[in-house]
Amino acid sequence: MVSKLKIIPLGGLGEIGKNMTAYEYGNDIIVVDCGMGFPDEDMYGVDIVLPDISYLKSNASKIRGIILTHGHEDHIGAVPYVLKELDVPIYTTALTAALVELKLEEHDLLYNTQIFTKKAGSVFRLGCFTVEFIHVNHSIPDSVALAIKTPLGTIIHTGDFKIDVTPISGGMIDLTRFGQLGNEGVLALLSDSTNVEKPGYSDSERKVGVSFDKLFSGCDKRIIITTFASNVHRLQQIIDVAARYGRKVAITGRSMENVLRVAIVLGYMDIPENVMVDLEQINKLPKDKIVIISTGSQGESMSALYRMAFSEHKQVHIDAGDRVIISASAIPGNENTISRVIDELFHKGAEVIYDRHTDLHVSGHACQEEQKMILGLVRPRYFIPVHGEHRMLVKHAELGRMMGVQPKNVVIAENGKVIEITKKSISCEATVPSGAVLVDGSGGGTVGSVVMRDRHRLAEDGMVVIVIPFSAYDHKLLADPEIVTRGFIYVKEAEELMEELKRVTLESVAACEAQHINDYTTIKTRVKNNVSGYLYKETRRSPMILPVITEI
Repeated sequence: MVSKLKIIPLGGLGEIGKNMTAYEYGNDIIVVDCGMGFPDEDMYGVDIVLPDISYLKSNASKIRGIILTHGHEDHIGAVPYVLKELDVPIYTTALTAALVELKLEEHDLLYNTQIFTKKAGSVFRLGCFTVEFIHVNHSIPDSVALAIKTPLGTIIHTGDFKIDVTPISGGMIDLTRFGQLGNEGVLALLSDSTNVEKPGYSDSERKVGVSFDKLFSGCDKRIIITTFASNVHRLQQIIDVAARYGRKVAITGRSMENVLRVAIVLGYMDIPENVMVDLEQINKLPKDKIVIISTGSQGESMSALYRMAFSEHKQVHIDAGDRVIISASAIPGNENTISRVIDELFHKGAEVIYDRHTDLHVSGHACQEEQKMILGLVRPRYFIPVHGEHRMLVKHAELGRMMGVQPKNVVIAENGKVIEITKKSISCEATVPSGAVLVDGSGGGTVGSVVMRDRHRLAEDGMVVIVIPFSAYDHKLLADPEIVTRGFIYVKEAEELMEELKRVTLESVAACEAQHINDYTTIKTRVKNNVSGYLYKETRRSPMILPVITEI
């Protein structure tokens, strides 16, 4: 008889984003969330980062479904890529389902995927697991936490959440249900750690609306606002304030246009009459009668705000008559890209308002007091902090112990670690394959470790190409090699070094001839190794060496 429940984080621990957790009992697996991550600055040419699903592929027959807690990219961004490898149904709420459908349509997967739409309060069974959706507040509507009933007890997986007692719509988080589950007994709590370093409570979304009102009042400039495309409540507040001040609203950025369309169709937004206009119409209106809502709050190079800042946008040209409001905080790692966009906006003469102290953004994640409240209501036997960098998980673990969870029952895990729970113990010793799958641009192909290593070498030390001319008739060297460098040194400033490289190359070729080696692959390897060794000895640098043999 099975007596162990396995919880396997495949992403989201020790990092921000790429959230994915598998729950396994016997012959049944359910997967919670399927997110992507943002590439680090040294991931050259990489567009998105996905979780490694090797373990899921090797256990595909056990998977009963993927459950999505909400519609942010770090929780749904990997769905199309995962569904190309796994044929499993998806269970989620209406808005999240609509956003996933848009992604699947782009990848020609929509009609091959089963998506089951559930409401907060819904209960459904997947194998031996019974899953309940619990309404929570977050920076996107239709966010839910999960109560997962297993043969060993109830697991609560919070997803991303905050406690907002005055939300824009949808009502406050269902604290009553968390308390009821706590009274019934909760085996383990997996809780969002993103804001654990911040004391107190997160502010209500309504606070941002008050700031918008102040920035609109008396302003005679065109107003351009950038925020997260998925923040439906923020979009609603911007449009409401614009209508109050007699301004027309235009949207730029495909992701934001998609979210707006879906939110309106599903009834999550209520747009005042005659407020929205097409972007093509803005030049016909006075500047003080226009609001443009744009993507690009993270400085993304293809976003609408980026293209405006660098004069690449076809319809919007930034000048001194513009007030640009950045209503978002930087996702860790994006600070430099955002700063570049802000600097460029200032160069254009625009007024840029981005200081956090102006209450232009509030977080969708719980701060310490909110996290303690959930711990106090749920009173779990075991506590596993998730969704955060390692220091955040450690800090959250401290809160768990402070709230009465026994120290031996608090687990700080890592991606790929198998958390095994019995009715009497919890352990974290076994591992499964985990890590990052890097996706490169246009073709959607993955980037392997060898390619990334080459990109690092090219970025750090450059490249040296050695062109060696051989006779097509007798395979003899016809002339001195030609040396071409990129990103290493400027040839004209290092003629002596270039001559030495020619010498090393000629000596390498001569040595091969002396040993009667005519194989071009072997000759290129000898040249590469000898030139590489010489350059490191002389310069302490290791550029990529590319010997090229041409037959004449």
